[in-house]
Amino acid sequence: MEQRYIVKELLKSVTDSLSPNIPRASREAQLLLMNYLEVDELWLITNQNTELKNVEKLLEWVERRAKNEPFEYITNKVSFYSEEFYIAPGALIPRPETEILIDEVLKYAPDSNADMRFVEVGVGSGIISIMLAKKFPNATIIAVDISQEALNIAQENIQRFGLENRIELRLGSLLDVLSEKIDYLVSNPPYIENGISLESNLDYEPQNALYGGEIGDEIIKALLDEVLKREIKFFSCEMGYDQKDKISSYLKDAKIKHLDFYQDYADFDRGFTLRL
Repeated sequence: MEQRYIVKELLKSVTDSLSPNIPRASREAQLLLMNYLEVDELWLITNQNTELKNVEKLLEWVERRAKNEPFEYITNKVSFYSEEFYIAPGALIPRPETEILIDEVLKYAPDSNADMRFVEVGVGSGIISIMLAKKFPNATIIAVDISQEALNIAQENIQRFGLENRIELRLGSLLDVLSEKIDYLVSNPPYIENGISLESNLDYEPQNALYGGEIGDEIIKALLDEVLKREIKFFSCEMGYDQKDKISSYLKDAKIKHLDFYQDYADFDRGFTLRL
């Protein structure tokens, strides 16, 4: 016989299952149920005594979340820059501070209507390239990643937004697969020092999207070398909170017109825009 659940009883059961490991377990129970049923909070409040069936998938979600798997991977949804994107293991979960990277590009790009070519290194789920395509309607974008799994996730998002003709995905490392002229380079590269211990939920995310080398800034420096060699006029990049001095020192002899660092929402140094 199929098991049936009352909403308020199910919420309590889910909360109890999450409580040992998950802060705000009651709220997360609500969010899981809302996502599973595709309902809003008002429905949840006004249907406490509604009977549910076929919740086996929800119970799988609860088991995964109780093990600290990120909420976004479970629901396959993530919000970024007021848009909803598909996300899955294989691509880094977008963070709110990366929205500032989009704002930086908007600040420095010469003309939002210009026919220009953006290149993104480390496309991940595709959220940066997609937002750039939306903000710059006449631009074309080439997005590169070393992970085919990440490219598959990015392709799913590109198709959902109908941007297949605007964003080209390429499998490769850094700019090795590009010979075209680049007007604006953008990247949120791995920048954490190898061996640094991270929160347990980050174990579920692709490690090659987090760790940037023995020091942590190796990929950023490699991109800077490409910018200088190819004379790319604009480069906006996210970085670690403690890498400002290292990057400034690395560029001290370069012919740069502008180097501006920006902070995240917690006032930590979080990135920079370089203009040759």
